Amino acid sequence: MLKHLSHITDGITHLITAENVYGKKGVGGMAEIGKLQDDVAKLGQPACTGDMETHAARELGTGWKVRPCIQIPKATTVPILDLTMSGCITHIWVTMDEQPLQDLIFRFYWDEETEPSVEVPAGDFFCLPFRKSLKITSIPITVNPQRGCNCYMPMPFRKHARITVENRNPQKEHTLFYAISVEERDIAPEEAYFHAQFRRQNPTTGDDYVIVDGIKGRGQYIGTAIGWQQNTEGWWGEGEVKMFMDGDTDYATYVGTGTEDYFCGAWGFFDNFSAPFSGYQDTTALLEKRETNRVGNRHAMYRFHVTDPIRFREDLKVTIQVLGWRSESRFLPLKDDLNSVAYWYQTEPHAKFPAFPTRDEMEVI
Repeated sequence: MLKHLSHITDGITHLITAENVYGKKGVGGMAEIGKLQDDVAKLGQPACTGDMETHAARELGTGWKVRPCIQIPKATTVPILDLTMSGCITHIWVTMDEQPLQDLIFRFYWDEETEPSVEVPAGDFFCLPFRKSLKITSIPITVNPQRGCNCYMPMPFRKHARITVENRNPQKEHTLFYAISVEERDIAPEEAYFHAQFRRQNPTTGDDYVIVDGIKGRGQYIGTAIGWQQNTEGWWGEGEVKMFMDGDTDYATYVGTGTEDYFCGAWGFFDNFSAPFSGYQDTTALLEKRETNRVGNRHAMYRFHVTDPIRFREDLKVTIQVLGWRSESRFLPLKDDLNSVAYWYQTEPHAKFPAFPTRDEMEVI
């Protein structure tokens, strides 16, 4: 995993921030208090906030953290990355204020496509499915105190990359700090494009919950994050994860043995953990064995297929059964509140994503 660190290449490193929106060489930290930089105006971001009387850098001036973040106005979409080159995003770091993380929507576009390859709420993208920050210590994604959100999954592109952030809050602006590392280099033919898709169903219907469907092309599925709120008392995780690939119809090729098994736990979890490739947290923090599976409890889980990617050649659909228990040791299909993120790589073009949920459909209540 670290062997590339000793390799000398022709790659060129760029860091995209609010103080250098195109990551240009030798121009970082040039923002001036109260002035709109040409690059910022070209990108379409709002001007630097503050003036010479109130700005924290008023006594120090240019070069002293004049524009470390952006304010995203209410009900507005703002671009944070727009690059015309061949390269690969190697790291994304963001942190946000304490407003509901589901109000910020990330969208990533590769090679001038008109439909996003990534469309996910900011919190859910970083395995934070509810309204609070968690400590996530996986290899692909980490969340460090306080809301220091990091993604290390490589995201290659051949011509162009664009990332936008939508603030869906109709009343408040959102503060966003970000730093995106990009390596400008040639992209090999076998390098696929990164995708991520969000879904929400509240309540579930009693049928299998669809994590992702309609994937067409060739690639590999590399991760699942789920937020699960109980609407039913008792254990909820008997359901199997199924992956239908390359022409599967009624029965899937990949079928697991249960929900906590897929997320690499066992026997009902009963404790929080965050590991390199999987994790589980009861976000209600009720860790007593008899209290972890009560109505209203909220569970956050992630599973990354880093060493065991799910390869597909033509198509892929991923589902999970929402399954608990009823009397006399009988299974009970549940009607709980689920949201999910699917992560995968594939060749382009990709199939159009389903209509994104409305803000009311997204609300965590």
